[in-house]
Amino acid sequence: MAVLIRTRDVPAARRHDAWRSIVCDTLGPLDLRIDPDAPLRGEIDAGQLGPVGVGRVRTSTPHSVHRTPGLIRRDSPALYRVVLAMSGELVLTQDGRSAQLERGQFAIYDFGRPYELAYRSAVHLAVFSLPHEMLAMPFDSVAKLTAVPIATDGGSGALAAPLLRRVALDLESYQPASAARLSTVVMDLITTAVAERADRTESLSAESQARMLLLNIHSFIEEHLGLPDLDPGTVAAAHHVSLRQLHRLFETQNTTVAAWIRHRRLERCRKDLADPAFHRVSVSSIASRWGLADSAHFSRLFRHAYGMPPAEYRRSCLMPQA
Repeated sequence: MAVLIRTRDVPAARRHDAWRSIVCDTLGPLDLRIDPDAPLRGEIDAGQLGPVGVGRVRTSTPHSVHRTPGLIRRDSPALYRVVLAMSGELVLTQDGRSAQLERGQFAIYDFGRPYELAYRSAVHLAVFSLPHEMLAMPFDSVAKLTAVPIATDGGSGALAAPLLRRVALDLESYQPASAARLSTVVMDLITTAVAERADRTESLSAESQARMLLLNIHSFIEEHLGLPDLDPGTVAAAHHVSLRQLHRLFETQNTTVAAWIRHRRLERCRKDLADPAFHRVSVSSIASRWGLADSAHFSRLFRHAYGMPPAEYRRSCLMPQA
């Protein structure tokens, strides 16, 4: 993620022009509307996640950007954009609809049609740009959902919003191969969240549906790791799939359901053992907290996974450095 402009690095007299230029260069030809007397403060970053463009805007200055018919005639790549409110509030307007987005909410819009994006107060937002063909949904179905908030309190939207936020914050840390794989996950989440909102999940490819099911299963497992009776049968029943189908999904990841549950439990235990905030909590209590009630069995599993007993691992992590 490259910093394209940081207003504190630009002389005050040039900030408005510089900001306008960066907005147009980064997000495409846009009409920027801002009070010329308003002190402009903010920062814009941009980068790539495989074929997906990622931009990040932070500003405390109210203003708006407009995609007008004249600008569309000048240059109109076939792009969808997804805007995520990371903090503050913004209003997206397109096709006669307006969506007021608050922290953690997102919506999709079409760069090839007029729209307005308005920041009424301090905001931090992320914008993801993707070619039309990458969103595996009928064009007319997507057109009905522009400037419509995607629910993030359940379903795929609840998975997509935190992942999009994390990607926007950590983009520069991904290696190219990881970025390419992650872009597929991002696209699957966006496509599925939009399809769910449009009641068109049947239009998704079998591959996308399988990847989304696996993401939902991973999320379910994370939320229920503390339950001692969490097992493949519980997971399959919660997702209305057969055990055979569940095992086939995990075979694509070169693991098994039970092994994945065990791995995630051990990782949670390892994290707690290394956390000074838990230094007074017994090893057995930490293990039990994550569904591993048999202390001796937990110790064997931990040693096999990390090369030392849990108590020794804790001492190595919490021992004061010389």
